[in-house]
Amino acid sequence: MKRNPNIIPLSRDHHFGLLCSWKIREGLKKNISPGRISDYLIYFWSTHLKTHFEEEEQLLFTNTDDPLTAQALKEHQHLRLLMERIKENAEESLLAEFAALLQEHIRFEERVLFPHLEKSLSEAELVSIGAELDRIHQHQTDDYKDEFWR
Repeated sequence: MKRNPNIIPLSRDHHFGLLCSWKIREGLKKNISPGRISDYLIYFWSTHLKTHFEEEEQLLFTNTDDPLTAQALKEHQHLRLLMERIKENAEESLLAEFAALLQEHIRFEERVLFPHLEKSLSEAELVSIGAELDRIHQHQTDDYKDEFWR
């Protein structure tokens, strides 16, 4: 899918989010302890996902009257709440729910929301978003050492 070059960094982040979901599911399939999986998820959240959500919310999701943007914001909030629950108690069911919701959310953003925003935002707005992402965005790497999913 062709993506406006100004928001490509956010789409690239989505690749790592999908990998996170896959790793959680693989860990659960292999009966890895929920604590070990949640350690990875807490790492991924604090080093990547939390900042990604903030960038999207501050730069892309500014029109909160838009129903698609409102849906994305609601999903971000649901994922934040799940993350807090996982930090308190790493249950398999919560990890599975997080992995499923994160995957669904990313698919929604890539297939529905981002194409919608590319049409509804002006080129000047997209260029401004791209410039700000160039200034603040950290490119993600996946260098977590405990490869429990293998």
